[in-house]
Amino acid sequence: MNAIPEGENGVPVRLEGKYVAMFVCWLLGNGCLFSWNSMLTIEDYYVYLFPKYHPTRVLTLVYQPFALGTIAILTYCEAKINTRARNLFGYSLFFISSLLLIIIDLATSGGGGIGTYIGICIISGAFGVADAHVQGGMVGDLSFMCPEFIQSFLAGLAASGVLTSALRLITKAAFENSKDGLRKGAMMFFGISTFFELLCVLLYAYIFPKLPIVKYYRTKAASEGSTTVSADLAAGGLQAQLNKDEEDPKHQERLSNMQLFRQNIDYALDMFLIYVLTLSIFPGFLSEDTGSHGLGSWYALVLISMYNVFDLIGRYIPLIKSLKITSRKCLTMSILSRFLLIPAFYFTAKYGDQGWMIMLTSFLGLSNGYLTVCVLTEAPKGYKGPEQNALGNLLVLCLLIGIFAGVTLDWLWLIGKGW
Repeated sequence: MNAIPEGENGVPVRLEGKYVAMFVCWLLGNGCLFSWNSMLTIEDYYVYLFPKYHPTRVLTLVYQPFALGTIAILTYCEAKINTRARNLFGYSLFFISSLLLIIIDLATSGGGGIGTYIGICIISGAFGVADAHVQGGMVGDLSFMCPEFIQSFLAGLAASGVLTSALRLITKAAFENSKDGLRKGAMMFFGISTFFELLCVLLYAYIFPKLPIVKYYRTKAASEGSTTVSADLAAGGLQAQLNKDEEDPKHQERLSNMQLFRQNIDYALDMFLIYVLTLSIFPGFLSEDTGSHGLGSWYALVLISMYNVFDLIGRYIPLIKSLKITSRKCLTMSILSRFLLIPAFYFTAKYGDQGWMIMLTSFLGLSNGYLTVCVLTEAPKGYKGPEQNALGNLLVLCLLIGIFAGVTLDWLWLIGKGW
């Protein structure tokens, strides 16, 4: 294979397959959270099936420890893990778990019971394991490629929320007055989710590794000492070149995870703070603590949909260079200033009307998506491929720690409300 010629900054002059790769990254990002978002979106069906078991909170509490524990192990062992096997395992687990939700529902004819509930909780944990494999693996893999790839992947993560929210609004309108409407809507979600996860398995296995620009970046990472890309390079027909590069022991030199963490502790803290704030408000507070308004039962759905839409919009804003924050200090200050949203939400829920709450929720989503992309595209700059991969995994670990802490702190909104 002929090498892609480089410009002055080491960036390929011809970017064959760049836009196809961006679209594939968007789809892969979507698939990373589509199954879990589908489960969250049809939780009213699970509340109907299991009214005594509090599925809205329990499923999240099951998911998060599995996701966090798995990503911690994978981040520690990142340099020794085959990235291709890791990502394919994650997407395959998403597919199998989504299919099992359909099988369980069909086998029980939509019935409840403790056995069915335990099975669904196990699948929720499997989603957490799959998420840790895919999200950390993909962010690490894309961190040594062009920033547009990781931006597209992160936009796909947000798009999964938009798509599931849109489908939820459609199914609510279509099946609200029909017999067994909740189950029909849930089965539609499960079916779409299963198909989409299978598509992601095929895209990552057969399309993504063969794109010329992806081969270029993975070859470059291998020349800098990365061993995690070996299987993906082999899938792209570059095994011989990889073996030649691996002969030089100097290529194996890289900063340790601890050194990377110390050099980027501000970025790590940024990721934690972004998500600890967001998840302390969304979706729990928005679903339960917004009072009674003219939209009735549609109100929480509208708020969650607005969050998801503006989260997606926020992830595209950094593509405009003049609007992207690149200063580390400015990023941290912007992230800290978001904590003013806590009193803003509190007083708006208590005294404001639904228009103000919708505006605040939209800003929460916009800032979440924007700042996430700014951090994850700026942090890897200046490092070698293996170090960029490791740093991507470390930042995703901090992101998931933030999510877990945010979900836990979400319970603090119940203080003073009674249990």
